[in-house]
Amino acid sequence: MGEPTLRDRIELYYATVPFGFADAEEFGPLRLFVRKREGAPYYGGPNHAYPVPAGPAPVDPVPAGPVSVDPVAAGSASSGPVGMEITAADIARVRARQRELGVAESFEWLAEVVPSLRALVEAAGLPVAERPLMVLDPHHPLPPQPLPEGVTIRVLDADNPGLPAVLALPRLAFADVGTAVGPAGRAELAMVAEKLVADGTVETIRPTLLTGHKVLAAAFAPDGTPLAAGHYHPARGITEIGGIGTLPTARRQGLGAAVMAALATHAREHGVHTVFLAYAEAAVARIYARLGFRPAGTTLLIADQPARGQ
Repeated sequence: MGEPTLRDRIELYYATVPFGFADAEEFGPLRLFVRKREGAPYYGGPNHAYPVPAGPAPVDPVPAGPVSVDPVAAGSASSGPVGMEITAADIARVRARQRELGVAESFEWLAEVVPSLRALVEAAGLPVAERPLMVLDPHHPLPPQPLPEGVTIRVLDADNPGLPAVLALPRLAFADVGTAVGPAGRAELAMVAEKLVADGTVETIRPTLLTGHKVLAAAFAPDGTPLAAGHYHPARGITEIGGIGTLPTARRQGLGAAVMAALATHAREHGVHTVFLAYAEAAVARIYARLGFRPAGTTLLIADQPARGQ
């Protein structure tokens, strides 16, 4: 077996990382990830369907904690082209199961791996959105980014008192799209944080931090208010950084880029050799390019499924 390509590594990641948060149900060439418990520990899901890679699912697909496992050594876990042709009937079966579960009819896949799937999904009446990918050059130095005076970046543990506010921050950031300064600030952040405590979201997230399935970092103002945040979920030495968001009133200070750089550095220091991300706006891509990220393919997903990074 030759050394896996970048596409192979990203495909391996997408095919395995949800196992840290979900069980899998097989529908021929499609695998539906079904969330183990309430809450949203992994992006907007799981509860999405993904094409089954050729070969069986790996044993112990997501080791606990951010350990490094070479994809070559994963053997049968190494991904490749989908083993069976996907049909409209397969998509219909998955959608019926998602409706039965009461979850969004969501699908996600790499465009370059299964190019025929987009037409089938669109023919079924589901709108498809593109999320271009970028990967960090493994040899590119990534020095800490400048921060406003008094602002510090910290990785949170499960008992950090700022956890509710940090989890609330992306809700405000993604509700006000773009990079312009917006009206939502500390008062709105406190309100959303209270809701996440009350509905159990915060308690759902704590175990993922304890096991290392999720790494969460934030830039804090001197008074302890989180101003920007992001996370990553490591699996087999690979990770996608997501959820990078800045409190709308704190934008245009380089905070998102600083959090991104801190997360990428933390991942590298903890055994991750492939760091990539998805983006939705060209302005954001230019920021990541300045940090050393380069184009790396495209993820396709249902346009109205739960937002990535939340």
